[in-house]
Amino acid sequence: MTDTHRAAAIVPSRDLKASEAFYKRLGFEVISDHGHYLILADGRGWHLHLNETPGWPARVEDNPLGLYLYVEDVDAVADRVRDLIIEPGTPHLKPWGTWEFAVSDPSGVLVRIGRIVD
Repeated sequence: MTDTHRAAAIVPSRDLKASEAFYKRLGFEVISDHGHYLILADGRGWHLHLNETPGWPARVEDNPLGLYLYVEDVDAVADRVRDLIIEPGTPHLKPWGTWEFAVSDPSGVLVRIGRIVD
C-alpha cells in the first residue's frame, strides 16, 4: 500500500459526532476535520470519509450501505465493540472462509470486520 494508491469509502452520516465515536471504537482516528466532513484512518491502511447527511436514510434500518474491514486481530476489535455485535456468538468462521463479526454504525451502515482464514 502507498499513499497514492488506495481506496477510501465516503460514508453518509446522520450524526457526525455519533459516527466519529463509533468508528473510534473500531480503531479509527480523525486525521482531517472539515466541519461537516471528517477523514479518518487507523494508521495501518483503513481510510474512511464521513460526510454529514442529516435525515438520510429516512429510517436507519433502510440504509443499504456496507463496509468490510480486513484486520489481522479480529478478536481484539470485537472486544472493543462486543456490546454492538449483531450476531450472537461471533466472531466465528463463516462458510466463505473468513473469521468475522458485524456491527451497524449509528446511520445503519453494516460494518463487517474479518480476516481470511488459511
